[in-house]
Amino acid sequence: MTVDLAAPGICLALPTNRACAPAIADVGAEAVWAAREFGVRVHLLILDSADAATRAEHEKAVADLPAVAGVLVHHLDEEQQRAFLRSVIDRARTATPAPAAAAAAAGADRLLDLMLPDTVSYGACTNRAFLFAAALGCSSLHRRDSDSTYQELDGEPVFPIHHELRSIGRRAADAVPGVTHHTLDPAHAGKPIALVGSSFIGELSVDLGEVRALDPEVYEEVVGLWAATGSTVEERRKLVADSFTGNGTDPFTHDRAVLDLPDIWRIDMCNIALDRELYERVPLPPATDTIGSDYFLHHLVLNAGLPGVTHNRNIVNHYTSERRTDAGFLAYQLRFTKFLLSMLYLHPVYDALEAAGGALLDEDHHVRPGAVAGFARRAAGEDRAENHRRLAVLDRAYRRLGGRYADFADHLLPRRERLLDEAQADIEAFALLVDAWGPLVAAARAVPPTPSDADLLTPAAAPATVPAPAPTSVPAPTGASGRPGRSTTGRSTAHA
Repeated sequence: MTVDLAAPGICLALPTNRACAPAIADVGAEAVWAAREFGVRVHLLILDSADAATRAEHEKAVADLPAVAGVLVHHLDEEQQRAFLRSVIDRARTATPAPAAAAAAAGADRLLDLMLPDTVSYGACTNRAFLFAAALGCSSLHRRDSDSTYQELDGEPVFPIHHELRSIGRRAADAVPGVTHHTLDPAHAGKPIALVGSSFIGELSVDLGEVRALDPEVYEEVVGLWAATGSTVEERRKLVADSFTGNGTDPFTHDRAVLDLPDIWRIDMCNIALDRELYERVPLPPATDTIGSDYFLHHLVLNAGLPGVTHNRNIVNHYTSERRTDAGFLAYQLRFTKFLLSMLYLHPVYDALEAAGGALLDEDHHVRPGAVAGFARRAAGEDRAENHRRLAVLDRAYRRLGGRYADFADHLLPRRERLLDEAQADIEAFALLVDAWGPLVAAARAVPPTPSDADLLTPAAAPATVPAPAPTSVPAPTGASGRPGRSTTGRSTAHA
């Protein structure tokens, strides 16, 4: 199919801080397939926070990708990302419209820290992808992870983008022919599809399989700690049964795609497409060293009553070698601990979203960022007693396991108060970022993603539906290579 270069493109995003040349090749193949099958321009965005040697490997993997009309590859190290973000933040803070006051009040350095922290942030790396997608004039963002690959059927890869491009951003009533099952309440038929996704098969998404093998009772107690305050025993058990398992281990055999409110328990961030009308209004929590911080928009879509498509083209999840090291174990357990602590603040926000329901949307079916920021700000005042309990239970459980889990409990003990403070600061930072997000997105549309891309970009008028009108940058076709120039400088931080 001929690629329509006049239409908005899509962003297929791969954030990474680890060696992942095979994943680059796999996602590159998905980009080529999407361009050929759907006639859509695909911006393959690789946000690379790996060390210099690993980035060099990634450069080779990118160079080995086939040059295909309609596929543009943007491989950006952290220095390039930082330069882009500084330009966006400076433009947002000096813009004349009143909404820019929120960006100005936040402070340039503070916003840059939230967008590109010096440690792991699952939300921040995806927020950066959102702003790059806005700069590239994309209509949707499709995220993949560097520790996963695709299933195959009859020797061919099973690409999730097959279902994503059939539905994302379309009016729900118009998307019915592209799905296999339609159970959406007719009241939502006029709304746009905000989210399309599936899950994974393979290893647990959270590295707790060893805990489950060593002591199932400890596993149930520890995983149950992320339940909301006041949950019953039965509610905790159900939560444990549904947590981190994806869609099991059964391989793909045939397509199933359900149009309804999204089944967020069966949609993972390694296998998701989001509509620009969603992510250009509300970002993800930029919490640092916290797994699960990038799942907030799942809850927003569901509780606002926005349609989604849940399909079964599951990605294959695998653990990388880094997680098997002592340092990797320590880092991941710390991120899991902060995930548990984040629930003190996120559950009240989720409850508020559920109570607000359709009031979260304006007359054009767009989410109201102010409501989200208000819920987050209010949640920051939650009593910390429940988090003290979580830490005490985790300490007891890990000492029962012994070995390196007991060592981790020792490691955690002197850090408790700092972690409690960080969990509260993270929800406060989220409220601040939501307030500043509209001006940042508007500014991103007017800033080339990298200086080397300046000759690839031509301005176009912003769509009428965007929250804050501003110039939009839309890429023009590249030369024979299909790839813009790239620097190879940067440093290792960000996404894991």
